[in-house]
Amino acid sequence: MKPVDRHLADILAAVRPLAPLEVEIDAALGAVLAEDVASPVPLPPFDNSAMDGYAVRAEDVAAAPVTLPVIGDVAAGDGGLNALGPGLVTRIMTGAPLPTGADAVVPVEWTDGGTVRVRIDRPAPLGNAIRRAGEDVRAGDVVLREGARIGPAQIGILAGVGRRRVRVRPRPRVVVLSTGAELAEPGTPLGAGRIWESNSFMLAAAVREAGAEGYRAGSVTDDPKEFMDTLDAQLVRADAVITSGGVSMGAYEPVKEALSPLGTVTFEKVAMQPGMPQGFGVVGPDQVPIFTLPGNPVSSFVSFVLFVKPALRVMQGLPAGPPATVRATVTAPLRSPEGKRSYLRAVLSGETVEPVTRQGSHQLAALAGANALIVVPEDVTSLPEGAEVEVIPL
Repeated sequence: MKPVDRHLADILAAVRPLAPLEVEIDAALGAVLAEDVASPVPLPPFDNSAMDGYAVRAEDVAAAPVTLPVIGDVAAGDGGLNALGPGLVTRIMTGAPLPTGADAVVPVEWTDGGTVRVRIDRPAPLGNAIRRAGEDVRAGDVVLREGARIGPAQIGILAGVGRRRVRVRPRPRVVVLSTGAELAEPGTPLGAGRIWESNSFMLAAAVREAGAEGYRAGSVTDDPKEFMDTLDAQLVRADAVITSGGVSMGAYEPVKEALSPLGTVTFEKVAMQPGMPQGFGVVGPDQVPIFTLPGNPVSSFVSFVLFVKPALRVMQGLPAGPPATVRATVTAPLRSPEGKRSYLRAVLSGETVEPVTRQGSHQLAALAGANALIVVPEDVTSLPEGAEVEVIPL
């Protein structure tokens, strides 16, 4: 059987980052930045008030309480030239440019709110309630680096430095297709010998959680021709394809039967449990990567975590490798088959991890109650309660 690490390495060596493109910033959410972004101006671009109040000279209010004449108002967005002489004050609003000569702002709460003359009850130290030009960002500073995932705050700073468009690696478009004559669409009546199809919903959600676009293509029967017809129709919108089912050693394995003759997809046994039957390769004229995962729900999900998610990171231009792990103490003894790396569903809580009681690869409810996978190496067949183990947080 093929080692887990080698299978992942082969996949990561075969996938490539998506080509960058320029998009409007309001369409960039979730994409990965493909350029460094610098600010053309300082932020703030001018000294401005951090509060509603009065622009003053600090020395004029040092002996507060004092009463001083108000010579005008400065509102946010005021583009005029405003100046302040000794012994005078100007009403000022939050975000308004600081008048020349002023070196402090007195919050309105420290005053009687006067509009012609104002009584100031407290002294304001030099620089009080003033946002200085360049305090956040200096002109020319890089505010976002290539490879940053664009979230709401990143869109905010892009707009804040005047960018309307930005160069990104787009979210990969991933088509998810399940196979099996026994599958019925959720919400439809369940006939004899049928089960409701869950894998495509689960995998499409996992794709979206990984920062890509997940599209369900539903399910097909065990007919290889039907599978290929559906796959061909979906390739026009796919940067990658995930299938579940049809890759084992049984008599009706449509994915393996349809793709093996192409010579571009390899089917192998990987030394892991759950998820031993795996396939990977490329299909179509654009050489779209295809991940053919086993059909049992837990096997399919674990395979996504180990192999598909790191590949999606490569496609987004992000660093990729095996899933990150933490160390924890297991609360019950563990058993694992020799020669296979086991991934046991578990609940991680602080520095301890408790395996769930149902570890069958078909037991989706137990997976839904887990938040971690305990990793048991290939050369370990048992571990006692209290042993320290590697854990993949989900």
